[in-house]
Amino acid sequence: MNRRSTSVAANPILIGAATVLVVIVAVFLAYNANNGLPFVPTYRLYAQVPDAANLVTGNEVRMGGDRIGIISSIDPVVHRNGRVTARLTLKLDTTVDPLPANSTFIVRPRSAVGLKYLEVTRGNSSRGLADGATIPLANATPRPVEIDEFFNMFDERTRAANQANLKIFGDALAGRGVDLNEAIVELDPLTRNLIPVMQNLISPETDLRGFFRGLGRTAEAIVPVAEQQGQLFVNLSTTFDAFAAVARPYLQDSITGGPPAMETAIRDFPFQRTFLADSAEFFRLLQPGAAELPSTAPLLAEAFTVGTRTITRASALNERLGRSMRSLEAFATDPQVPLGIKGLNNTVNVLSPTIANLSGMQQNCNYIALLLNNAASVLGDRDSSPTPSGSWLSLAPMGAPIGPNSEAGPASAPANGASTFSAEPVNHLHSNPYPYVGAPGQNGICMPGNERYVIGRTVIGNPAGQQPRRTARVNRVPFESYSENDTP
Repeated sequence: MNRRSTSVAANPILIGAATVLVVIVAVFLAYNANNGLPFVPTYRLYAQVPDAANLVTGNEVRMGGDRIGIISSIDPVVHRNGRVTARLTLKLDTTVDPLPANSTFIVRPRSAVGLKYLEVTRGNSSRGLADGATIPLANATPRPVEIDEFFNMFDERTRAANQANLKIFGDALAGRGVDLNEAIVELDPLTRNLIPVMQNLISPETDLRGFFRGLGRTAEAIVPVAEQQGQLFVNLSTTFDAFAAVARPYLQDSITGGPPAMETAIRDFPFQRTFLADSAEFFRLLQPGAAELPSTAPLLAEAFTVGTRTITRASALNERLGRSMRSLEAFATDPQVPLGIKGLNNTVNVLSPTIANLSGMQQNCNYIALLLNNAASVLGDRDSSPTPSGSWLSLAPMGAPIGPNSEAGPASAPANGASTFSAEPVNHLHSNPYPYVGAPGQNGICMPGNERYVIGRTVIGNPAGQQPRRTARVNRVPFESYSENDTP
């Protein structure tokens, strides 16, 4: 007599239901892709802007050209003075958490057809914005100029004035090309020589106004001594006559050699001053060591003797070290190395949330070790009957209880009644789709494998009143302890 198969693969209803469920989940994820994937941690902020400027839900938030999040919602805000602004709800990546408090925002166009995005300029404040914080309206700077506002400045009057200007300038220059060319040629030397002169004259360091003011005051001051001033020029003439006798070659050579000597002194004296200061500091620091030389000279002599032999052997080491440095330089300058390091960094950043959750599950509840241990036991433990048929995994099919809304067939509600083939009230649904597994925020509760089965009552979710803090521990068994007949 053949028994009715209870395998899931033989039940087309369950296969169809599972297929429909997978399609629904895929459509749901695709529909909500612009709003971010579920179960991914985000950094939520609220930004106030003067105007949403045609932003829509799902537009990107960028910083430095990289996408760091999306705009999940846009809400109007009415102030006490009747002014209306917009509040943007931002779902940002956790990599930018925390954002400096003085960061600024601006709405920018992404294309010419009206697509917009929110650009974030990261500030330099040491105070960061906490998750859920609201960024004030003052940070929405500078105010953007839209392309339609730019074209609005060319109104009808401006266009008419531009047309009149072009016509007048065209009439003024028409037929005068040769004259303009000659004027430009004549003005070129003047402008080339005049520009540096005028730059020096208008420089604040030149103080041309102060120069003329000083000339006026000087003239006023020397009026009472004009006679003595005339006698001064007479005496200067006598002095210059005496200099004229030795002007060539003595004064001429002195004047000719003076500028190079001064330039050399200006260039070298600062370095010499530093050298002299360092030399003085060196000899000052050398005095205590020189005082200890009588007692340390024998040790220094021995060190020089040993060091001479060591230096000869160090040449081979330096040669090998040079090859190592060249290999290291080739590795450092390889353009693929930064890409690999960047990829490794991105991989670590992506895996960090997953590893954080798995570490809590393993450290608090030991679930990963239990999973591997139970998998090995299921595949390794065999039927202990006189004629073994195989492992427990191939010998233990389990069927669901038969009754109203049971898991064995279609159901319109959770199973909550007696079984058809049993007097025991076993046809009750016990399901816990999101159990506590010791992950962050779950207070170290280890629910899977520890739930007490409640007979005669439907239980969905984590059972009330149960807060187990540990699971079974798995002892390590050295590989050498297995015998030949043991199944590893």
